[in-house]
Amino acid sequence: MFDLNNIIRPNIKALKPYSCARDEFKGEASVFLDANENPYNAPFNRYPDPLQWAVKGRISVIKGVAKESIFLGNGSDEPIDLMYRAFCEPRVDNVVAINPTYGMYEVCADINDIEYRKVELDENFQFSADKLLAKADEHTKVMWLCSPNNPTGNLLASGEIEKLLKAFNGIVVVDEAYIDFAETVSFAKKLAQFPNLVVLQTFSKAWGSAAIRLGMAFASTAIISVLHTSKYPYNVNILTQKQALELLGNANQVSDWVNTLKAERSNLVNELQKLAIVTHIYPTDANFILTKVKDACATYNHLVSRGIIVRNRHSVTLCGNCLRITVGTPEENAILLSELKKL
Repeated sequence: MFDLNNIIRPNIKALKPYSCARDEFKGEASVFLDANENPYNAPFNRYPDPLQWAVKGRISVIKGVAKESIFLGNGSDEPIDLMYRAFCEPRVDNVVAINPTYGMYEVCADINDIEYRKVELDENFQFSADKLLAKADEHTKVMWLCSPNNPTGNLLASGEIEKLLKAFNGIVVVDEAYIDFAETVSFAKKLAQFPNLVVLQTFSKAWGSAAIRLGMAFASTAIISVLHTSKYPYNVNILTQKQALELLGNANQVSDWVNTLKAERSNLVNELQKLAIVTHIYPTDANFILTKVKDACATYNHLVSRGIIVRNRHSVTLCGNCLRITVGTPEENAILLSELKKL
């Protein structure tokens, strides 16, 4: 049985979080003399809401998740790092992850001095819950899944994800950075079923806002409380919060972007299949296409020489001679295809 008290690091469990001025006062006021701020240059002189309640309120309506079950961070990288800092004891605990997948899980493990155990995906880029569980021991605190996965682009089998959630006594993180481009329901809808589930999403992809660095974590209120205790006080600045509110008020535009990109994704797949240098195109549920070519390094270098940048994934496990191609505008995709046809 999952018990959060058995997962939290003892020092985090005993931690008295920093109490900032904006946490201590709740309500309306006209004179603020509590936070040693400069009284001039409003609104940038004031510290932002440390828990970003206005933004969470808008997200709650759109995502169908209670605002108390939402954590906002400096990109998804902040909640990823916090999973280690809050739940994994350095040089004692370990995590298990699928391979290949998003590289920051391993980077954060190395930074926090946590053993990172990899379980290779099968030839269809799917995972086995049993294989991940076999890799775990009594010191395994977190398991990492990315669905749709990066760099493979495919959704992971939901049945295997649920099997893992039921069998594992630690935390299972499902990173859904690309979920808006997939034809499926987010695991954030299943938080009530699985107390050990953490779902990550981001403003960087479908919301077209990588520059504002805003990531979302959805989980039980108990897990969210631990993340709030462990984070830095004002981790999301006022400019990011204001831009997020503007975006959240224009969700129809985001839906239009997603529909356009999905249509362009289909067109790009169709055109890539016609090229002699392309040997295989993997199924994708994301805003990118993993494409196997005859010589990934030569193709990549040719595109770079023409000012076109894709991602060379040749050295990644199971991705030999593969390029990861982000779906661009119709004009950008046409330029890409024009150059590939020359090879």
